[in-house]
Amino acid sequence: MSDEEGPSVEKTNSEDSSLPEQELESVEEPQAVEETESVEEPQTPEDTDAVVEAESVESPQPVDADVVDSAEAADAAVADEDEDEDEAVDELTDDESANEVTTVIPVVPADDAPPTEVVDEAPATEAIDEQTEQFEPPAVVVPPKPPRPEFVQQYDTQKFEPIQQQYEPVVREPAVVAPPVPQQQQQPEAPASTSSRKWVKPAIAVGAIFAVAAIAYGVDIFTSSGKTPRGTQVAGVDIGDLTPADAEATLRAQLGPRLVEPVAVHAGGVDSEIVPASAGVDVDWSATLSGVNAQPINPITRITSFFGSREVPVVSTVDQQALDTSMAQLAANSDRAPVEGAVVFENGKATGVSPAAGQALETQKAGSTFAAEWSDGGVVDLPVDEVPVTVTQAGVDRALQEVAIPAVSGDVVVNGRDGKVATLGVDQIGEVLTFTPDGSGGLTPQYNTDAAIKILTPQLVSTEVQPKDASFTFAGGKPSVVPGVVGDLINWPDTVKELPVLLGSTASRATPAVYGPVPPALTTEAAEALGINEVIGEFTTGGFEYASGVNIGLAASEIDGAVIKPGDTFSLNEYTGPRGAAQGYVESGIINNGRPDKAVGGGISQLATTLYNATYFAGMDDVAHTEHSYYISRYPEAREATIFDGAIDLQFRNPAKTGVMIETIATSSNITVRIWGTKTVDVTSTTGPRTSPTSPNTVTLPEGPGCVASSGAPGFTVSDTRVITDHASGAEISSNTRTVKYDPVPIVKCE
Repeated sequence: MSDEEGPSVEKTNSEDSSLPEQELESVEEPQAVEETESVEEPQTPEDTDAVVEAESVESPQPVDADVVDSAEAADAAVADEDEDEDEAVDELTDDESANEVTTVIPVVPADDAPPTEVVDEAPATEAIDEQTEQFEPPAVVVPPKPPRPEFVQQYDTQKFEPIQQQYEPVVREPAVVAPPVPQQQQQPEAPASTSSRKWVKPAIAVGAIFAVAAIAYGVDIFTSSGKTPRGTQVAGVDIGDLTPADAEATLRAQLGPRLVEPVAVHAGGVDSEIVPASAGVDVDWSATLSGVNAQPINPITRITSFFGSREVPVVSTVDQQALDTSMAQLAANSDRAPVEGAVVFENGKATGVSPAAGQALETQKAGSTFAAEWSDGGVVDLPVDEVPVTVTQAGVDRALQEVAIPAVSGDVVVNGRDGKVATLGVDQIGEVLTFTPDGSGGLTPQYNTDAAIKILTPQLVSTEVQPKDASFTFAGGKPSVVPGVVGDLINWPDTVKELPVLLGSTASRATPAVYGPVPPALTTEAAEALGINEVIGEFTTGGFEYASGVNIGLAASEIDGAVIKPGDTFSLNEYTGPRGAAQGYVESGIINNGRPDKAVGGGISQLATTLYNATYFAGMDDVAHTEHSYYISRYPEAREATIFDGAIDLQFRNPAKTGVMIETIATSSNITVRIWGTKTVDVTSTTGPRTSPTSPNTVTLPEGPGCVASSGAPGFTVSDTRVITDHASGAEISSNTRTVKYDPVPIVKCE
């Protein structure tokens, strides 16, 4: 006889948590059970309550000993299996995460059927066919156990709706087990459920790990309370896991000294150093530490803090004026003007200059960048603006090849008269040819014709006839006109107007000089029309020493015959030019800082005084003159003038409609100046009395060449009035008074 076990039924908690958990029921003495009808698709709970009750056997049948032994062995196997199932159920019951309870109903199979165990996993996809058989082992009577409701959760394979079935076991009296009735459709055996058992122990281990981690987390929170977060750094200084006071002390000790240490900066292509403190940069310690966050609650953050760090930026304070000054000093070294593309000439060769952009430090942004990054520990890269160029390399190359190189291919020659030539050499081309940006990236050639004329003119001056102004001579006691000479000069503007063509040519590079007539500045006709025919003003002075007479004679010869046209102004310094030793002047007396002294060209003041008085009485307009600082007895009071080369000048203007001419007559003892023209006015002079006298002081100097002894003289104030009247009618034209204050002449002693 073989044992047969009925299908195992599994119940889930997902549908009805109010149903009681099912306990495993062990069968100590298997009984014969007839096959029940299978319920294929129950739709209602009432259908699931339907149980087919097996027919009972009326009388027990004798069973031999072999059958009894076989039954006992089967009973023992079923009991062992029940114990294993009970232990599994206990483990699942203890684990709150278990969501299923499996109830197994053991059944003793028939003799010819192999023992099987079928566990129905919920949800089932087919209807449960339950078979219950009863059998009665010989000489063994097994009292029945109280029946229990069994719940089976089954799912409809089409609608996936849970179906509950309830089974009530029926126990009959022992009887002879009838041969099994052939089943029309055998249910496939379901594998035993083991997935829920495999993760029980790992779950316990994971729970233990979480428990340990929670304890460690709590300990870490407790021990780090009131401290800065672990791994916190400020400018590379580790202040993590410290109290706020210790963090500030550490930061001050390590970061503070860096304020007076130079920080490397890079501005464009220039490297330099800046001391933060000198640039007005300091650390706001309170604001910096306030940037340190509180202790993190996130456990992941706390774990990662063991393996990394978090940088907190330094908050700096800035003295803007000091920072701006520092950036300006840096800009003076870092700024670079752009190098414009150009063409240059050197030693008769043309070369190109490649353009290079310049740079300018963005001082405001640079200051902000330095204040923000000085504490990082690296080189602070400061922003600069690029200053662009206006000429491209292509523009340089084009100007070089098309203009510059042909220009120095040979000398430029100007052919003059009598076989004379003037040459503009290749080494002089750079003085004539230059280039300027054209605004489109190229270069425009510029031809300096004035420079070319300056180089060429001296070479052909001997071929020219210079014009000569008409002049006057005093033969016979009255002036007569000396005719002027018309010149024959090279018209240089016309001669060099083809210079660009000549410089661009590689063949013929010669051109003829263009000559033309040039009239004198004062033609014969113009001189005759000036009306210079009588003396209209004259004055004579004397009493000078020999050295002064030499200088007076030289200067007088320079201005003799000078013609002043109507409306023109005459300047004594401009007409004579420099009056130095090279021009023949000698050392003579002057007044220096209010006392007598000597210098080259001394004594010319006497010529100036004589000329001033001659023009005074000729009715000329006084433009500029200066009296001596103290009075000299040989000059008229308030009507005299001094002069000094390059500093003090004598100037007058011709207000008449006719021209005037200066005539000078110099002797060893006196100097006379006459003004010739056409007399139209009469002039009178009235000198006022001396007033406000002042006494001289005494000056003692070391005896020697630098000391000129003087007996001194008092100072005073005096006025002069000039009245101009019309020569024809006698009507007054003007009256002007000039007041002069003379200083006292000091008493000079040489000891």
